[in-house]
Amino acid sequence: MTEALIVVDVQNDFCPGGALAVNDGHLIIPLVNTMISDADLVIFSQDWHPLDHSSFSANHIGKNAFEQIDMHYGPQTLWPTHCVQGSRGAEFHADINLNAADVIIRKGMNKDIDSYSAFYENDQTTPTGLTGLLKEKNVSSVKFVGLALDFCVAFSALDAVKHDFDVSVVMDACKAIDNQGSLDSAITRMRNAGVQLI
Repeated sequence: MTEALIVVDVQNDFCPGGALAVNDGHLIIPLVNTMISDADLVIFSQDWHPLDHSSFSANHIGKNAFEQIDMHYGPQTLWPTHCVQGSRGAEFHADINLNAADVIIRKGMNKDIDSYSAFYENDQTTPTGLTGLLKEKNVSSVKFVGLALDFCVAFSALDAVKHDFDVSVVMDACKAIDNQGSLDSAITRMRNAGVQLI
């Protein structure tokens, strides 16, 4: 049985000092690096947005970050401009063991659709290619770590369950944004879906 470790969005903009910083986001890195060294297959996801991305509040006149709007695929939280393609904020944190990555999956590149999950854009139909990669590698279980627990980690874990992987999330190797109850909601949804919260 091959297990994949999926390291979600450990990028400068999600760490302290970044445009969409997760509190203490950098503190998970030593544990994540230890897990990377023990993993069969290591996959990194990377938020990789064009500057005119529709999820950026700056691209909506009169709207502020963390407000919700309706997009053609459903409700969308607006975010500060972050992880812009080629920017320092989009780079992986310098302390993460990037050299051990077997694959890097970029997401959020389509300016019209946000992408929390490492598997699908938020329309839930446009794939990133991760599912096919895992199937080709005969992966049966996936373990998630990274940022942010209540958005990109949770959405990725829930999508992994839909594809019949055994799914776990290592809670000590994640940090959350926790915007308006998003953490409790994400934990409930993951538990209800059968995600193992370690």
